[in-house]
Amino acid sequence: MLTFVLHRLLILVPFLFLVSIISFIVIQLPAGNYVDTYVNVLKMQGGTVSEAQIESIEAMYGLDRSLPVQYGMWITNIVLRGNFGNSFRYNRPVADILSERVPRTISISLVAILLTWLTAVPLGILSAVRRYSFWDHLFTFISLIGLAVPGFLLALILMYAVYAKTGWMISGLFSPEFRAVPWSFAKFSDMLKNIWLPLLVLSITGVAGIIRVLRASLLDELNKQYVTTARAKGLSEWQLIMQYPMRIALNPLISTVGWMLPAVVGGEIVVSKVLNLPTTGPVLLEATIAQDMYLAGGIVLILSVLTVIGTFVSDVLLALNDPRIRIQ
Repeated sequence: MLTFVLHRLLILVPFLFLVSIISFIVIQLPAGNYVDTYVNVLKMQGGTVSEAQIESIEAMYGLDRSLPVQYGMWITNIVLRGNFGNSFRYNRPVADILSERVPRTISISLVAILLTWLTAVPLGILSAVRRYSFWDHLFTFISLIGLAVPGFLLALILMYAVYAKTGWMISGLFSPEFRAVPWSFAKFSDMLKNIWLPLLVLSITGVAGIIRVLRASLLDELNKQYVTTARAKGLSEWQLIMQYPMRIALNPLISTVGWMLPAVVGGEIVVSKVLNLPTTGPVLLEATIAQDMYLAGGIVLILSVLTVIGTFVSDVLLALNDPRIRIQ
């Protein structure tokens, strides 16, 4: 097992370096830069900018240098100083913006993921064990609805239903009167009245997908010969399922950790925008539109690194759950 982990770690280091290069290239792909966007906005508002002013702004942000030099400055500052640069749009250090948004996003996403797994795994097992029963058909129907309805549309429907029945408009984590005040029991209670809707919306699609994957994987294992042999030895049905087929059926779910970790920080951008959540998703969207390269690049880099780390974690968990993977 130790050899397996060390081998994965050796692959991880150069891959992270490659990921940082790709992340920087991705944020440079749109035509122009922030200065072009800034100048266009000024012209639309009736202002004018001289060439000397444009060159001064580009020099101030280092945009007049070659891409390799810009990348070298960017990644060196991040690795050695934890400095992601300054946001053009917000005129603030990117690290400060991330320190505000990332903890909120992680908290909301982790709770949503926990609720997803606690709900989906038992339902997936029951759906597979009670194949073609009323419960199997019910969970299949719920799964198809969850997969077919976009998250943002579900958020809008639930927001309208709550408002129509109660007059309570859920938008953001807090009501307007609590957004700028210090933490208190009243503010915490207000958050609980608002946060259930984002958690529900973020969980439903995940629940639907996990139920379908777990049901298919578990049904495939239940039809194999070793299950018939174990059943013939007198093991109870639930003991048999949890001891043998379930471990193998969990492999496809464990492999999803690689994309679940970046989802913890990135969140569902459209859902977050609709629900006015103070997470990193809307900030990434706004930074991309405004060509705020340091802010967008910082978030893309974090998401990319978390994808690589998540893949490493999923590999280790798969090896612990299934010894055959270690041998391979």
